[in-house]
Amino acid sequence: MRVVIGNDHAGLDLVESIVAVIEDMGIETQHIGTFSADSVDYPDYAVSVCNAVTSGEYDRGILVCGTGIGMSIAANKVPGVRAALCAEPYSAALSRLHNDANVLCLGARVLGPGIAEEIVRAWLTTQFSGDRHQRRVDKINSLDGK
Repeated sequence: MRVVIGNDHAGLDLVESIVAVIEDMGIETQHIGTFSADSVDYPDYAVSVCNAVTSGEYDRGILVCGTGIGMSIAANKVPGVRAALCAEPYSAALSRLHNDANVLCLGARVLGPGIAEEIVRAWLTTQFSGDRHQRRVDKINSLDGK
């Protein structure tokens, strides 16, 4: 599995611990920034990560901003993306199991590193169940471009 990670200035500190956890899991990771506390526009990073996922260059993406809300809104505008904003591991696991979420969004100002790491582990280790959920994901995907 290959994971691409992007963040805005608010997500800078949290993303460092997330990258370390993913690398400890033995998963190939590419952090595309930002690498500075200087203010940036989060949609730019959301689009870069999402395009890398939808192109097939990466299997999944993670986005981090202050609350995760802006990143998730921007990410879900990219056709082929099913981004989930998660604040605890249960939702993260179900976003994979039932929705085949390919982008995880996190809020650095609302999550501590411990819970964020648990969310990431749950999200990366849960596989899509398919079955009746595939039909639903297909319906979600059919909304792209409408």
